[in-house]
Amino acid sequence: MKNLRLIPVTAAAVLAAGAMLAAAQQAAQKPASPVPLPATGGRGLTEVHGIKVGHHTLTERPTGCTVILVDGEGVPGGVSQRGGAPGTRETDLLDPTNMVDKVNAIVLSGGSAYGLDVAMGTVRWLEERKIGWPVGAAGVVPIVPSAVLFDLPFGGKPTIRPTSDCGYKAADAASTAPVAEGNIGAGAGATVGKMGGRPMKGGLGSAAITLPNGLVVAAIVAVNSVGDVIDPTTGQVVAGVRGEDGKSLADVRKLLRSGDLGQSTPPRAGENTTIGLVATNARLTKTEINRVAMMADDGFARAINPSHTTGDGDTVFALATGRWDGQANASLIGALAAEAMAEAIVRAVSKAESLLGVPSATELGTVPARLE
Repeated sequence: MKNLRLIPVTAAAVLAAGAMLAAAQQAAQKPASPVPLPATGGRGLTEVHGIKVGHHTLTERPTGCTVILVDGEGVPGGVSQRGGAPGTRETDLLDPTNMVDKVNAIVLSGGSAYGLDVAMGTVRWLEERKIGWPVGAAGVVPIVPSAVLFDLPFGGKPTIRPTSDCGYKAADAASTAPVAEGNIGAGAGATVGKMGGRPMKGGLGSAAITLPNGLVVAAIVAVNSVGDVIDPTTGQVVAGVRGEDGKSLADVRKLLRSGDLGQSTPPRAGENTTIGLVATNARLTKTEINRVAMMADDGFARAINPSHTTGDGDTVFALATGRWDGQANASLIGALAAEAMAEAIVRAVSKAESLLGVPSATELGTVPARLE
C-alpha cells in the first residue's frame, strides 16, 4: 500500500468522461445506416445480350402488354409460380422433365384471363419469321409462355383489354433500347396496397446488375400487388395502403399486427398479381434456370409485403441467353436475380405516375432518393 498513488480528479474530467460515455451509448443505440445496393439500372433487362423488350399500351383504358424476345432459335427457360390465383400459359412446358428446352418469347399482360390471348399475337409474329420449335414439314411452333395480371376495373371499362393484335404490336416494337418504365405495357393499369381499400399506382420496372467479370443478371416486373412495396435497403414503404387522410402511408405491416385488417374484406382471388422475368447472359441448363427463377421469386418477398397471397397470381419467368463465356454458378446467379427483382419492384412504383385519382409514390413524396 506504500506505493499507492492517488490521482486527483477534477470536476471537468468527470464531466468529460460522462460526455464520452453518453456519446458511446448513443452511438451503440443508433441504427446502422442502410447498405446501398450495388449499381443497378442501365438499360434494365436489355442489358442482357440477346434480349429485346417491347410494350403496347392501350389508350382507351390503362392496360397493355409487354413482350420479351430472345435472339436466335430460343434459349432455356424456367418459371416459379407461387401466387394463389395464377393466370398463365405454357408454364408446364418449362418443367425440366418435359421435352421442349427452348423459349422464343415471354409475354406479360394485363386483362386477366382475357389477356392470355396476347401471346397468340406474339406467336403469329414469330411464325411469320419462321422462329420456333421445328416440327418438320409443318414448319415451326413458337414457344411463348405468358402470365397475366388483373386490372379490369381500373379505368371503368373492363371490356377493354389487351388482344392478340397487342401482342403482335409489342413484339414488333421490341428493341434493345433502355426499358421504358412506369405506366406502360403490362404495368399500365397496375395498382398496389389493396388490403386497406386505399391503393396507390403500381407500374412496370426493370433493373440490371453487371459484375466486373461481365456476368449480367436483370429483371423486369409489372407490380399489381395486394401488398405494400417496401424498399429492402431501408425498410421504408414506398407505395401501398394509404391512411384515412389519403396522403400518408398506413404501412400494412402495422395493420396486420394490429388486427385491423381482419375487420375488412380480404383481397379476392385473382384480382391482383405481380408478374415478372429475370434473365442472365450466362449459359445454364433448363434445370439450372428453373432454380434461378425460384430464387428470383425471393425478390417478391423482399420488396412486397405480403406477397404470394390467395389474391395474387405471382409468377416469375427466367431466361439464360448463354452469351457470356464465364463459369456459370446457378446459385450465385439466383441470388443476384433476387436482388435485381427486388430493385425492379421498387423502380416500378417509383417510376409510376398518378392516374385516375390513384396517387403515385412521386405524388406522396415516398420515392427512394437514389431513384428520384
